[in-house]
Amino acid sequence: MTASRYPSVVSSPLSPKIPAGRAAIVAAIAALAWPALGHAQSAGATAAPAMAASAASPGSTLPAVRISAGAASPVFAGGQVARGGDFGVLGQQKSLDVPFSMTSYTEKLIEDQQARTLADVLANDPSVRTAYGYGNFSEVFVIRGFQLDGDDVSLNGLYGLTPRQLVSTDALARVDVFKGANAFLNGASPAGSAIGGGINLQLKRADDAPLTSVTVEGTGSGGIGEHVDVGRRFGSEGQFGIRVNQANHDGETSVDGEHRRDDTTAVSLDWRGEKLRLYGDFLYQKQQVDDGRPVVYVTGDEVPAVPSATYNYAQTWSDSTLEDTVGILRAEYDFLPGWTAYVTGGARHTNERGEYASPSVGDDGVTTASRLGVPRDDDANSAEAGVRGHFMTGPVSHFVTAGASIVDIDAHYAYTLSGTYATSLYDTAQLPYPGTIYSGGNLANPGTSSLTLMRSVAASDTLGFLGDRVLFTAGLRHQSIVADNYDYTGAQTEAYNDAITTPVFGLVVKPWRNVSFFANRSEALAAGAQAPSTALNAGALLPPERSKQYEMGVKYDDGRIGASLAAFQIEEPFTFTNSSGYFVADGNERHRGLETSVYGEPWRGVRVIAGATYLDARQLDTDSGTDGNRPIGVPSFMFNLGAEYDVPLLQGLTLNARWVHTGPQYLDAANTLSIPAWDRFDVGARYATVVFGKQTTFRASVLNVTNKAYWASAIGGYLTQGAPRTLLMSVTTDF
Repeated sequence: MTASRYPSVVSSPLSPKIPAGRAAIVAAIAALAWPALGHAQSAGATAAPAMAASAASPGSTLPAVRISAGAASPVFAGGQVARGGDFGVLGQQKSLDVPFSMTSYTEKLIEDQQARTLADVLANDPSVRTAYGYGNFSEVFVIRGFQLDGDDVSLNGLYGLTPRQLVSTDALARVDVFKGANAFLNGASPAGSAIGGGINLQLKRADDAPLTSVTVEGTGSGGIGEHVDVGRRFGSEGQFGIRVNQANHDGETSVDGEHRRDDTTAVSLDWRGEKLRLYGDFLYQKQQVDDGRPVVYVTGDEVPAVPSATYNYAQTWSDSTLEDTVGILRAEYDFLPGWTAYVTGGARHTNERGEYASPSVGDDGVTTASRLGVPRDDDANSAEAGVRGHFMTGPVSHFVTAGASIVDIDAHYAYTLSGTYATSLYDTAQLPYPGTIYSGGNLANPGTSSLTLMRSVAASDTLGFLGDRVLFTAGLRHQSIVADNYDYTGAQTEAYNDAITTPVFGLVVKPWRNVSFFANRSEALAAGAQAPSTALNAGALLPPERSKQYEMGVKYDDGRIGASLAAFQIEEPFTFTNSSGYFVADGNERHRGLETSVYGEPWRGVRVIAGATYLDARQLDTDSGTDGNRPIGVPSFMFNLGAEYDVPLLQGLTLNARWVHTGPQYLDAANTLSIPAWDRFDVGARYATVVFGKQTTFRASVLNVTNKAYWASAIGGYLTQGAPRTLLMSVTTDF
């Protein structure tokens, strides 16, 4: 199942007009949500199940005023979408109580849908689309029309520690997708791409119930895999917990000749006492891609026809190997009733080796490519400390937070580059490994190429009025950004050092227990760009880029189903060389949009995750002929319709289907090149039964069941082709 957001015809100063042809689709999705919202007033007399204190992830602590003993499980019916998530400095919160938009996908969704990477999980979300990175096989995510790089995905609430570029899902308990600017909640992201939203991953930890689960997997193209998941608690009161995940997958994908292998080992330890809680998470991941189908660049005056769905225009010598080792420690201490102090920190080491070759299509279809070899090593450290608590001043409650964070990333890389050679998207000749024409750095032991140091302090107060039915949040984060770059001789080429303070304001009004109206004014933050050599102010470093967001909406949560509607506007500074020859940040890229979603079980035996997003994105004040044009790679309309049905005639059998639609996207700033809208249909089934006394679940899914060939994304100014028909099968047995 899936959680997401979708537009509606709500009158708002931020609400763009939805084209009439799409209104029926939006209305159909909204029809699932509005019955729930419609009976909210009558349900207001009954308190919705509160999020249990035990549901709070180790990353944080819920304010005591929002916890009730014996509360219900913090997931919507079906268990695939959580009712809360990790909201950065605010900690683990129930979504209904915070003035922001987030969807949290659970471990159960990952298992039910046989999701292999983050892209498979986020295929459920209509506010998010996935593409490949610039010239490689990394996954990048487009949230509210802005690209989020894989290096800006956080792990257990910490930036800099997530495995680079590709993340396996085997060790993940939850994927939190935050929609909107989040510099206050999480700080500025290391690569500066967290403009339209952020993604946080939570690793699995031991539950109260013992677990021994073995999964055997296979694909229609010959891939095989296994996943062992074991969890136990020990001690007189289950104080000590351990969770171990081991997974391996190997084989050819549904793209001709493309081969992928991944290995994951994760160990989580925890100890929970009366006041003190300790956690240790250790993760090893290795991803290898051989003969991976690359992205496609377009330098000509037309977009090339998409090759057949399974065709691979890669060279057989192209590959990528990513090896990550991560360790994270955390401690929490309740030093007073309702007050918790925490400290957490971790380190990551990455070893990357890749040989990449992306074709470039010019005029008359002439296609060329060159080989780029990249050895890279990363060493990253990240830490955070803070305190959260609540107190009363008369009838007004206060939930206060204060914290400090630091992220330090030392990247080492070198390169080799071949000359160009002729190739084709449709009749690709396999060529010998091209020799090196250019190179830079020490290939055997790359030197430091960039140093990134992010430091920040933050504080906030959430004031509660009328028994916490009105919550007002105000906060500040002071962010310091240091970015030093070096050429391949070791000489420093850039020394960026600046600081800025970002505020946040949020309001939640809960007229009924199951309904909240919310609004926020928040910001995103990135280091300022450096002027190119062609500008009159070449080498100049611009101030930090502050993106501003305004958002308002409504949420519904009765524990059985959830629904949301949000209208937003995000303005990101637009940098360019103006008509006077100076590199400036005078323009902006403005995204206005509507999101709506529904998830849960509206009818017994029928579960849905559906939603839609409408985006009116424009380039403004660019001092060029692109004013008023749509940004590259931003579709105007997206929707997802996902549903599950428990077949009453055969207990344990569940059928599921999903329809994913993405509108047209421009490939260039002038809006002269574009890719058409596309639709993808997925179907599947699972059957839960008992085999030899053991609970066993059989699963099968077919993604892109029609085997449609399509360009999936134009983000970044290049083309990413959608995956062909893919058959996934698995058997899970609990011992």
